[in-house]
Amino acid sequence: MPTVSFSLEKPPPAGSRRERILAAAARLMAERGYHGVSINDIGRAAGVSGPALYKHFPSKQAILGELLIGISERLLAEGTRRAAAAPSPDGTPSPDGTPSPDGTLDALVRWHVSFALDSPELIRIHDRDLTSMNPADARTVRRLQRGYVELWVAQLRARSPELAEGTARAAVHATFGLLNSTPYSAVTMSRPQLADLLHRLGLAALLAAGARRPAPGPAATR
Repeated sequence: MPTVSFSLEKPPPAGSRRERILAAAARLMAERGYHGVSINDIGRAAGVSGPALYKHFPSKQAILGELLIGISERLLAEGTRRAAAAPSPDGTPSPDGTPSPDGTLDALVRWHVSFALDSPELIRIHDRDLTSMNPADARTVRRLQRGYVELWVAQLRARSPELAEGTARAAVHATFGLLNSTPYSAVTMSRPQLADLLHRLGLAALLAAGARRPAPGPAATR
């Protein structure tokens, strides 16, 4: 049975020189950390000379900014698109054409699972090297991430209006933590199996925030 692999030794994908540089930088920074990689290391891995690399990026920090801003933009844009197009959880369109909160949350979880499985190196880089960005780029990443979080929070509160905003936001962050832990786990499941498991766990974590707690029994009230 095929297994999900998080190897960082894959060759860079075909594409433009700029794409090769970014792919090589992502692999190396995920493996060694931002401070453990030089601009020359990135150039060699991408098959690009130093002078040619500087035609695309003025510094290693600029490459880091491109990586983390790029994925933050993609998360928000694709999450917004999928939320807008979400059917109900059973796959049927909503009667009035407006996605239901349940369908939207389902679509958002599926999208984030796909991201986590496809981009483990970017999760590692974000977790470890966000503080190495220049301040302007870091502010951009945080702004985009806030937008992504609030997209989820709005749908969770639409489904469970009794949820306080802070509680909903905490639940969303906790769900991200669960899904983003994937790159740090040794797994022996096929990708479809792992994607299905993460989808079920992520959705359950979100919906648990809106579940009503049972009233305390006699033993709990003594």
